[in-house]
Amino acid sequence: MLSIEGREVRVTHPDKLYFSRQTKLSKLDLVRYYLSVAPGALNGIQDRPIVLKRFVNGAEAPAFYQKRAPSDRPSWMRTVTLSFPSGRTAEEIVVDDAAGLAWITNLGCLELHPHAVRAGNLEHPDELRVDLDPGPGVAWADVRTVALEVKALLQELGLRAWPKTSGSRGMHVNVRIQPRWSFSEVRRAALALSRAVERRVPALASSKWWKEERHGVFLDYNQNAKDRTTCSAYSVRPLPDARVSAPLYWHEVPDCEPADFTVLTMPSRFAEIGDPHAAMNGEAGSLEGLLELAAKDEAAGLGDAPWPPHFRKMEGEAPRVAPSRAKTAAKKAPRTKMPLIVVANSPDKDAALAGLERWKSKYAEVAELLAVDDVLVDSMRGTSSTWTRIRVNLRHVPEEQRPPQETPDPDDDPTREWRTGRASRKKA
Repeated sequence: MLSIEGREVRVTHPDKLYFSRQTKLSKLDLVRYYLSVAPGALNGIQDRPIVLKRFVNGAEAPAFYQKRAPSDRPSWMRTVTLSFPSGRTAEEIVVDDAAGLAWITNLGCLELHPHAVRAGNLEHPDELRVDLDPGPGVAWADVRTVALEVKALLQELGLRAWPKTSGSRGMHVNVRIQPRWSFSEVRRAALALSRAVERRVPALASSKWWKEERHGVFLDYNQNAKDRTTCSAYSVRPLPDARVSAPLYWHEVPDCEPADFTVLTMPSRFAEIGDPHAAMNGEAGSLEGLLELAAKDEAAGLGDAPWPPHFRKMEGEAPRVAPSRAKTAAKKAPRTKMPLIVVANSPDKDAALAGLERWKSKYAEVAELLAVDDVLVDSMRGTSSTWTRIRVNLRHVPEEQRPPQETPDPDDDPTREWRTGRASRKKA
């Protein structure tokens, strides 16, 4: 039982190992980590509804997402009711203090996934989120270069950008904005930003939604759609070294390395330099400049880009189907379809990647012809969890050498039974 600022929080199974491979950390170690950086962690989640991503069996086991607040929560834990694009609603947790942070950590929440809105204004985001997602084989130096280009563009538009490592392979650049615009308008601004950065560094950056059309670092504008969340600053990521999403000063970006920031190193860094993003809430800016860019793109014929799959079809949106699967109308110019095959499906990313290596060993001559961005590692969303699909684009392989589509290895798609049942019900 911990006493935190006058509140009592029980930590169940405190000695349970959450990390056991490269580093060993118990649940209590993780609670203590979050308490050591609480002012910084709370800066990113306080007064925001939060999705609970729960690793109840530790960081090395699959997690699941829980939107609805647990019924057996403490009386002092606040909640707020959100509505989603599906039309459904959910009462979600709002963390206000260090005790609340410790309480959700006890539930197995390694990562913190706040919405981009405050509890008192659920329809108007106060944060623009720029998610830099590198494709397979993309160098970390390229991610840093694109981040600096994002900063330069935002600065020209009068917006202050706040960088952090994602805790994995990418970076996040967040911008505090005035809560004057809807989710759709914020996403429109993010799309304009993504396209502008792509124009500035076309060899490094991409705004293309479909993975088969991307290269380099993808600027994921759809992270600004309603109901989307990303891990916030100081979040622990489920990697063997227990690295975290580290807020940075811009002068640190050119030389930073993601592996330098872990559960073991961040407390001393926080004690020494404090929170690099401490002043963020006082720097709210306007989206007008980005929305002007969006208007110019639209006037030039650039329409909306695809939305996430669970959203309804939007007015002006491009076809929501991967180019390799698109059906071309007879009167339209034919569109090249990418020769994609699926080589692995698994809730365990490591198992899927091991399947990819087996495929490469089996087809060694073909594997040598692949470019780094020909391997597509997709994080797929199920009803309450994620799973990994790995595809290979054979565009650089002569047609006569291309392997056929075989049963993926492994082939554990947790949504297959649900999709099969849905198709049967539609036929009925």
